[in-house]
Amino acid sequence: MALVVFLRGVNVGGHRRFRPSELARQLSAFGVVNVGATGTFIVRSPGTRAAFRAALVEKMPFDAAIALCDGSDILRIEGRNPFGEGERRDVVRFVSLPTGRGRVRVKAPIALPSDDEWFVRVIGTDGRFVFGEYRRHMKTIGYLGQLDERLGAAVTTRGWSTIVRVARLLREG
Repeated sequence: MALVVFLRGVNVGGHRRFRPSELARQLSAFGVVNVGATGTFIVRSPGTRAAFRAALVEKMPFDAAIALCDGSDILRIEGRNPFGEGERRDVVRFVSLPTGRGRVRVKAPIALPSDDEWFVRVIGTDGRFVFGEYRRHMKTIGYLGQLDERLGAAVTTRGWSTIVRVARLLREG
């Protein structure tokens, strides 16, 4: 089964800049497919996790936190759709997962700063995956920055639309 890679703390411009398409090209022996500009990749022929991780670290132009998961896990959570139906234009759905081997420690729901005036809220978990929503507002970035402490682990976060896109690419083979 394919692996899915989520890099944390990378940029396509500015500080810690890199080109995801170039990294995918350098790792083409593993069947790496770049998914947008967010540091998300599908690895179709990973071999062992250890061998792929070593190759990835070697090709990265700087140290970056790496989260790996099985493609089957992405298909499972996407099929489950923990958010249900109906979306709001001012709210973005997200998925976070730890960049280390551990699991997050959280009792959902969590609202930051509070239930009444939340900008970020965690609505549930599934193993290593944390599901939440944030409001499109300037204050949101500060509350997203508090997730590591609240979850007890360094996490990387992607919008639900990225997860849906990765699942679609996994199914297409």
